[in-house]
Amino acid sequence: MPHSCSIEQAVDHVLAELPPHIHMGMPLGLGKPNRFANALYARIKTLPERQLTIYTALCLGRPKAGDGLQGRFLEPFLERVFGDYPELDFLTDLHKNSLPENVHVEQFFMQPGSLLGSPAAQQDYVSSNYSHAARDINANGLNLVAQLVAHDPQRPDHLSLSCNPDITLDLLPMLEKRRALGENILMLGHVHTDLPYMPGDAEVGVDTFDLLIEHPERSTLFSTPNMPVGFQDHFIGLYASTLVRDGGTLQIGIGSMGDALTAALLARQANNDMYRACLAELDGISTWRPLIEAEGGVMPFGAGLYGCSEMLVNGLLVLLDAGIIRRKVYPDVSLQLQADAGLLDESVHDNGVLIHGGFFLGPRSFYQRLSEFTPQQLAQIDMTAISYINELYGNEALKRAQRKDARFINSSFTVTLLGAAVSDQLEDGRVVSGVGGQYNFVAQAHALEGARSILILRSWRESGGEVSSNIVWEYGHTTIPRHLRDIVVTEYGIADLRGKTDAAVIEALLNVTDSRFQQGLIDQAQKAGKLPKGFRLDPLFTRNTPQRLKEIRDQFAPLFVEYPLGTDFTPVERDLLRALNWLKSKFKLTEILDLGKAALEAPEPEAFPEHLRRMELDDPQGLREDLYQRLLLAGLQATSTD
Repeated sequence: MPHSCSIEQAVDHVLAELPPHIHMGMPLGLGKPNRFANALYARIKTLPERQLTIYTALCLGRPKAGDGLQGRFLEPFLERVFGDYPELDFLTDLHKNSLPENVHVEQFFMQPGSLLGSPAAQQDYVSSNYSHAARDINANGLNLVAQLVAHDPQRPDHLSLSCNPDITLDLLPMLEKRRALGENILMLGHVHTDLPYMPGDAEVGVDTFDLLIEHPERSTLFSTPNMPVGFQDHFIGLYASTLVRDGGTLQIGIGSMGDALTAALLARQANNDMYRACLAELDGISTWRPLIEAEGGVMPFGAGLYGCSEMLVNGLLVLLDAGIIRRKVYPDVSLQLQADAGLLDESVHDNGVLIHGGFFLGPRSFYQRLSEFTPQQLAQIDMTAISYINELYGNEALKRAQRKDARFINSSFTVTLLGAAVSDQLEDGRVVSGVGGQYNFVAQAHALEGARSILILRSWRESGGEVSSNIVWEYGHTTIPRHLRDIVVTEYGIADLRGKTDAAVIEALLNVTDSRFQQGLIDQAQKAGKLPKGFRLDPLFTRNTPQRLKEIRDQFAPLFVEYPLGTDFTPVERDLLRALNWLKSKFKLTEILDLGKAALEAPEPEAFPEHLRRMELDDPQGLREDLYQRLLLAGLQATSTD
C-alpha cells in the first residue's frame, strides 16, 4: 500500500529519498498535480545544491486577459471558467524568463503559441514523437512520476489514471526493470475529486504508487472553452467529412477545425438532404466526387465509426452520443474478424470498445458529460497507453484488424506547394507546439490498408492587417515531409496528393488555394521548372474567394452554427466576441478611416445596454472609456446581422 501523506510531507519524502538531482515526470495536459509540483518547485528554489528537471508537455495556464477592451471582456469570463485552478509556478517563471538555474523544464509539446517568447522553454524543448516520449524520458534517468488520479469508493484497492494513462502505462514496465536493478524511483499520486474514474487499461492497483497525497484535490479542472467556428473552418469540416468512410476508424484533433468536422459529420447523419444540397453548390465538387465515392461518402452512417485518437476530444464524445461512433472493436483478432463478418455471439458483443484514447482535455461540458456516464458507458471508452494508439508495432495484427478504413485528420498551419506540411515550428526555429502524434498518424495512414492521412488547414490568414497564403512555395521547416504527402483539405476543397507527380501535386494544391495568391504561386512554380510555361488553372477554381463561400454559407445557414458543440460564452458574450474580432480586423492603416467613420456613426448606447454593462462601459468615465464605448458600439452594430 502507498504511504499516505500531505503535500509537504510528500515533498519531504522525495527530498530525503531521491538523489540531489530529481528527474520528475508529469503527464501532459490535465493530469499534472499542480499543487505538489508547486510545493516541490518552491522548495528546490531554496536549495541551490539540489537540481530539478521536469519532463512533461502541454503545461496549461489560463490565458492572459490583456488590456483595453480585450481585458474587460476576458477577465470576468476567465474567472468564471477557470475559477480556482492552481497555476503552475514554474510555468509562470518560464513566461517571465525567471526560472532558477537549478531547474529545467523539458517539454515535447507546448500550449500552442504560448512560449514563443521564452528562451528557456525554447532551448529546453525536446523534439520527440509522442510515442517516443516515455522511452526518452526514461533514458534521461526519470526517478519521480507525479500525477493526478481518480478514486472510486467501490474500488478501494484500485486507482484510475483517468485523463492520462498515455505515457504512464508505457513507463511502468521500463521503471520496473530499473527498480529491479536497485534504482530508487518514486511514484506519487494525488486524487482529484472531479476526475472521472476511467476503467479498463487506465485502472491500476493502488500499490502502483509509493506516495498518495491524502487530501483530495478539489480545485477547478483546467478546461478548453469551445471557440467560435468561422466560415473557413466550417467548409474545411464539410469537405473532410466526405472522406470519412462508414464502418471505418476516426482520429481527430482539438480546436475549431475539429469542431467543424464534428458538426459536418452530425449534419451528414441527421440533416442529410441539406448536407448534400450544400455540397452540390461547391464549385469543385464534381472534380472530387470520384475520390469521395472511392474513399468516403455523403450518406448517413449505417455501420458507424470506431474512434482511435491519442486525444479523446469533445467532438468524439458528441459523435458517440449521436450514435455515429458505434462500431465496436475487440481485444482479439478472431473476435474482431467475427464482429466484422456479423458472426459475433451476442453475449460477447457487449464487451467491445467504441473509443481508444490516450489522454483527454476539453470544455467543462465534456467533463460533466463523462461524469454522467454509467459504468457500462464508461467501459466502452478505453483510455490506454499512447504506444497502443499511435503506433502499429506491438500487437500489430489486432491493430490492423481494428483500424480498418482509418481516417487520421490533423491540422497544419502551412503547406508547401510540393506537399510538405508545417505544424509545429516557425522558420526561425521557435516551437509553436510540437510534433506530438501527427507524424505517427501520417505514417500509419501509409502503412494501413485503406487508410488515409488528411491534413486540414485554412488556406489564408490575416495578421497585423495583412492577408497571406498558408499554401506557400517553400518554408524553412517541415513537420511532415513531402514524401508522406496524402490528402490536404482547405476551405476551398480537397487535394489528393498520394502517388502523384510534382506537377500534379502543385495543380491539386493550387485548386484549393485562395484565388488572391494563385497566380503568384504559379509564377514561382514555373520559375523553378515545376510547372509548364503554358499552364493555366482550371476556371472552376478561379472563384476561390471568401465572398463566394459566404454566399453558400448564407444559403445553408443551419449547417454553419457558430458554436456547434455548445459554448461557455453567454449570448451577450458571443455578440461581444464577434464585435471585438471585427474591431481587431479593422485596426490596420488601410481601414482606419472606415473604422473612424463607423465609430462616428455608431448607434446610441440604448441600443446595446446589456453589452455595455457586461463591459462596464454603460457609464463611461473619461475620454478613453468614451472612445471604448463608441468603438464597441460600432463593432456591435457591424456584426449584429452577420
